[in-house]
Amino acid sequence: MVSSRVIRNLKKEFRQSGLAKLGLALVVVIVLTAVFAPFIAPHNPTDQQLNQSELPPIGFSETTERTSSQMVDGEIQTVTEEVEITAEPDHVFGTDGLGRDMFSRVVYGARTSLVVGVLGTLLAASIGVPVGLLAGYHRGRVDDALMRIADVSLAFPSLVLAVALIGLWGRAAVDIPDPFVVAGLAPEMPESFVLPITVVIVVGLVNWVWFARVARGEALSLRGQEYVKASRALGADDNTIILRHILPNAITPIIVLGTVQVAAIILLESSLSFLGFSGTTLSWGFDIAQGRDYVSSGQWWIASIPGLAIMLSVIGINLLGDWLRDALDPGIEGEGGAA
Repeated sequence: MVSSRVIRNLKKEFRQSGLAKLGLALVVVIVLTAVFAPFIAPHNPTDQQLNQSELPPIGFSETTERTSSQMVDGEIQTVTEEVEITAEPDHVFGTDGLGRDMFSRVVYGARTSLVVGVLGTLLAASIGVPVGLLAGYHRGRVDDALMRIADVSLAFPSLVLAVALIGLWGRAAVDIPDPFVVAGLAPEMPESFVLPITVVIVVGLVNWVWFARVARGEALSLRGQEYVKASRALGADDNTIILRHILPNAITPIIVLGTVQVAAIILLESSLSFLGFSGTTLSWGFDIAQGRDYVSSGQWWIASIPGLAIMLSVIGINLLGDWLRDALDPGIEGEGGAA
């Protein structure tokens, strides 16, 4: 149960920090967008309309050259002319090279990034926290063995290790039915959401070591506390002490780390999608990869808008993490933590 002191600190830091309000607003918008994507997206993100391809966003226009065949003096000749393409109200963020609505794709891409970020973080924490607590509490050979495994994991760059693991296991995805579409509330939208399960597992395995190191540090500092010694003197076993005394008092930095890791995993998932390892096409990284070939010809929005979505998501989650850090750990001064 959350103590009243923690709630007071959260409210105090939130009132004093403008960045906390901005971060929370961004995160709320992202979460609501991911949950209610079928109602927010104006078009099916997978529908292709080639006659409306490469439309610019609202407020922009584009001049491009188009080649056509015309009859001139009895002969068929190739004619190149400049055509101005203007935005259409139905496509606020424009369309990509296949005529798919960019706003709808950004909305559905939020689902992939958020779900992979949250599930990957939970998996990493479920592996790293027990390992770190055991290593820090028992110390000695147990600590040496577990931390050497962690050091080996840290020796490899996250992206390289993730690509290697996906190459070893292959790309696996699970179709999860969309409850809104199944219920008939948004019948024109995709019937299922593709969860790249391999990516979730890989990002969890790549990032568990950070939770292990934080949990170990907390266990090392808490194992010598008087309440731990008293519990041991009363006959409590090691597992009971870890679960009832060490873990509850070590949870604060783990929660703060978890928020930061969600942002880091979103970046990692986007990188894997950019490289073609995700297993789903409704991903911000995939859209950036598809749009990079159009940047040189003037269709900058195809890659830039998904990139902007990634940037805002990561900024919002990091600002939320800073707020939690300042509120849950008063010893660290942030924007709202100064005396």
